[in-house]
Amino acid sequence: MAITNDRLEPPQRLVRTLSADPAADETARRWLTDLPDIAQEWLTRWELTPERVQCPGGRTSMVVLVRQADGTPAALKLSPPGGTTAAEHAALAHWDGRSAVRPLRVDAEGGALLLERLHADVSLRSLAEQKAQLEAAATLQRLWVAPPAEGHPLPSVTEHSAALAGELRAWRELPWAADARELLDEAVGLRDGLTADAPAEPPVLLHGEYHQGNVLAADRVPWLAIAPRPLVGERAYDLAWLVRDRLDTLLAAPGAAAAARRRVTKLADSLEVDAERLRGWTVFRATAAGMRELSLGARGQGELLLEFADLL
Repeated sequence: MAITNDRLEPPQRLVRTLSADPAADETARRWLTDLPDIAQEWLTRWELTPERVQCPGGRTSMVVLVRQADGTPAALKLSPPGGTTAAEHAALAHWDGRSAVRPLRVDAEGGALLLERLHADVSLRSLAEQKAQLEAAATLQRLWVAPPAEGHPLPSVTEHSAALAGELRAWRELPWAADARELLDEAVGLRDGLTADAPAEPPVLLHGEYHQGNVLAADRVPWLAIAPRPLVGERAYDLAWLVRDRLDTLLAAPGAAAAARRRVTKLADSLEVDAERLRGWTVFRATAAGMRELSLGARGQGELLLEFADLL
């Protein structure tokens, strides 16, 4: 089965995100415009037959569900050149299919990554919350291995969080951030304290964007992680997005603050992570994510994230 270029159009979520992102340069915008032709080029080069574009898809890449020349199903992930493909492939290759999707081919310079096919529409969020959190924690624990040898393209938590803290300091000075300045100051202070007093545990390879939606059903094992934004550092950083998972439901329920603190304690205990460090990283990451959403015009999601950070 073949589909024409007009059916290789990028999903609207990707279009909205890149169009609104002030950090997206002209290269990324041109990539978005040319994406149907770029996708067709990779389909031809790697002898892939397209089935459909995965929707709603991600915010920084497009995934096309494909068949390889021998009929084996796969997923073609396309990202802007010079983006995150090299780091994502380095982590996936290091895990080599252990609790993460297996990479099949890569052209990091071209932003193309061919992955084994998972059940793209079935994530851990299809499970009841308690079961989903148990499965998520177990899968994440298996991903925490010693990082690749020197020379890998993976930043440390300290380096990555320093860049985020710099964004928070810049946003703090803008008029629209006036109501959030106290929270921003607290978040940056927490980050500075966490990086200055690093735990004695050896650094591990982190997923970086780990939440229930990034764990999909698979055939060779029940669940596999996808879409890492890998870092090297302490495990508490990686757990922050599990604390904030299903945020709408959490904040809508009575006693949201107590429920959020219970999540921190429960996840910290189950994976032997310091609860206060987990709380600190969760506040910092939720604040950074919330401010980024506000900067992109996504006021509803941004305010939810800041409310959640304030609860903790």
